[in-house]
Amino acid sequence: MSAAEDDERASVQVVTPDGRFEPNAAAEEYLPYLERVTDDDQRRFYRDMAVVRRFDAEAGHLQRQGQLALWAGSHGQEAAQVGSGRALRAQDTIFPAYREHAVAKIRGVDLLDVLRLMRGLTNGGWVPEEVGNFHLYTLVIGAQTLHATGYAMGVALDGAPTGDPERDEAVLVYFGDGATSEGETSEAFIWATSFATPQVFFLQNNHWAISVPVSRQSRTPLVDRAAGFGLRATRIDGNDVLASYAVTAKQLDDARAGRGPGFIEAMTYRMGAHTTADDPTRYRGSSELEEWRARDPIARFRTHLEAQSLADDGFFADVDQEAADFAADIRRRVVELGPPDPALIFDTVYTDEHPLMSAQQDWLRAYEAGFGA
Repeated sequence: MSAAEDDERASVQVVTPDGRFEPNAAAEEYLPYLERVTDDDQRRFYRDMAVVRRFDAEAGHLQRQGQLALWAGSHGQEAAQVGSGRALRAQDTIFPAYREHAVAKIRGVDLLDVLRLMRGLTNGGWVPEEVGNFHLYTLVIGAQTLHATGYAMGVALDGAPTGDPERDEAVLVYFGDGATSEGETSEAFIWATSFATPQVFFLQNNHWAISVPVSRQSRTPLVDRAAGFGLRATRIDGNDVLASYAVTAKQLDDARAGRGPGFIEAMTYRMGAHTTADDPTRYRGSSELEEWRARDPIARFRTHLEAQSLADDGFFADVDQEAADFAADIRRRVVELGPPDPALIFDTVYTDEHPLMSAQQDWLRAYEAGFGA
């Protein structure tokens, strides 16, 4: 049995890899949450995934052309992100890692601000309270799990749930399989279960922590490791947007209702490089890549929409045009940004003037002056 087949067998799945609406046995308890999903919602899910993939590709091109210092792509992980992102309520708070571009867009972040960060123009990018409580990207692996747990502890300590899902707040934190090997993540699990925090840990298991496979990181499924900490743990087919939505919606409702923290392991695949500083051909075979290409989340959901007569060629053409326009607009705006100010790297190291920073700034000014610019 291949790794992909094993993931499918053990995971909650609603739409099969070939696009058939056939919920498996593991999905039964989550099906009531799909009753919330309208036909328009399903079309929106597809639009979200397609537009963000086109944005992601454009950002990669911009980096290769010298417009960005680095880019962390999300190609292949769109269903996990869109399903979970659309399951959130307005009052919920999100702590991302650094490739949750679809969730950022859903919550109202101008994706130009993500690219400003990757261009070196900002050390943050946005104010979370102004964009759907979506916190800043965290490049320190696993650190956001502790940030989220501390915040969720505060939510819990502020008072018991009211029982009103329209008012009660939950916290959702995203991280990758590599973060499960960090001590911070284990600490976050311990504190979350100890304080019964209203949060959900959302693991996007994309099978590779840069060049290290999951099999090297853990001898047991990561969903079982989470259960060992006392988390309500569920594994899903991360390339199935409806499974991602339904399971996340239930897990968030359970967290809001005071049932403690939950954990979702979304089995997906990083089709591209870890970042543009990485070369996956050095450690990953083409047969594995092709196996997962056949499970593409966008192609799968398109087949589903067509089979259910929820979308026609005109709809897909409209989405393609929207995605192309979005990418073109992002390219234009990035190029217009101009170069970063070198002084930015010194401004927020210390609150007060520091002799070491002053000396380094003087050196940099002298170095730049040597070019006669």
